[in-house]
Parts: sequence; structure tokens; C-alpha cells
Amino acid sequence: MPKVTQEYIDNKRKSIVEAAYRVCLRKPVEMVTMMDVIEETGLSQGGIYRFYKDLDEILSDVIAGMRKDYNIIDDMEQLFNTKEEMDFEEGVHKICNILADVMEKHLMDIQKINFDLTVLAINEPERAEKIIGAIKGRSSFGYLSAVVLPKLFKESKKRKYKFKDKPERIANFISAAYTGIEMNCILAACYKAPMGAQCKPRPLFDTLAKSIIYLCGGEE
Repeated sequence: MPKVTQEYIDNKRKSIVEAAYRVCLRKPVEMVTMMDVIEETGLSQGGIYRFYKDLDEILSDVIAGMRKDYNIIDDMEQLFNTKEEMDFEEGVHKICNILADVMEKHLMDIQKINFDLTVLAINEPERAEKIIGAIKGRSSFGYLSAVVLPKLFKESKKRKYKFKDKPERIANFISAAYTGIEMNCILAACYKAPMGAQCKPRPLFDTLAKSIIYLCGGEE
């Protein structure tokens, strides 16, 4: 029997992950089954278990791949490391433009799956924790919370701006606003939900930028 190389294994795992990703685009993630993935790959039931022990392990790799494609971190780091002088207000708008760019690009694919994962986390928290816990690296949302917001607050304090509320409450508001923009845009675009208003990422992120500037004591 010929020796199975690591490259062969990696390619098979990649094809399985790509098949699962396609299934997740068509169905809510919570409703995806191992049989759906098996049928999409064309492998036998026994064949797929040679490479993955269960569906959740596949989903972990799907999300890991999504994090690489849905990457705001590089753009944010480039923005922060620029040698050009940038005022606080301009920086906030540029940050929100980066978020709008990425959300517009991936609204019908990665954002849709992210939303489905949120629903899964609500209904099956232990399963969601298992899926997410197996992924290495920081998510874009985690980077926003741990790096971007502290940088913004530090810059506003440096300029002696007067916060309109406690920084932690402002941070909670920004997090909720970001999640709300994401949820409403996905519901409107992917599930054709009647939201009662146009839900487009760019104008909503522009309003969020203005809100952040106001709450941090800046001038719009």
C-alpha cells in the first residue's frame, strides 16, 4: 500500500473544509449535518472520518479559514503604524471605513456564517464553545475589543477630550452597535428580512464613527 503523505492529508482536509463552507452558505450552520458535508465532498461516510472525527472539528477549521479571509487586523495595524500625523476624528472614520469595507465584501458569505454561529451559540452554548475553543489566534472582533478601543481611548485622553460617559460603558455601546450593524445587515441581505429601513454597512458605520467621536469628546 502506498504511503499516505502529509500533503495528501492536508489536501483532503482542505477539500472537506471547502465543501463544509459551501454547505454553510446554503443552510443555517445550526442545521448543517455531517451527511450534508459527506454528500458535498463525494466521499464515503467512512472516508471522511479518516480525516475528521466529527462535524464540529470541521466547523472549527471552517472558521479558522474565515478568520484568515476576514482580516481587519493587518489594515488596522498599518493604520496605527503610519508615520503620518492623524487627528483623532480622522482616525475613527478610517477605522470605521475599514470595518465597512470588510463587511461589504463578505456580507453574503463570511458574515452570514458568523451570524449563524451566533445563533448556534445562543441555542447550543457548549457546542459553540467547543467549536470556537479549538481555533487558535485572535478573532477580528477580539482584536477590536482588546487593541483598537484602548488605542482610541488613550488618544482621546491624550488630547484631553472629555468623555460623555465612562469608557467601559462607551466600549459596551460600541460593541453592541457593531453587533447590531452586523446582524441587521445580514438579516436584510442574506435572509431578506424586512428591517423597515435600508441596512447598508457603510452609512451605518459612518454614523457609528460620529457617535464614537461624540462620546469620546471629539468634534465631528
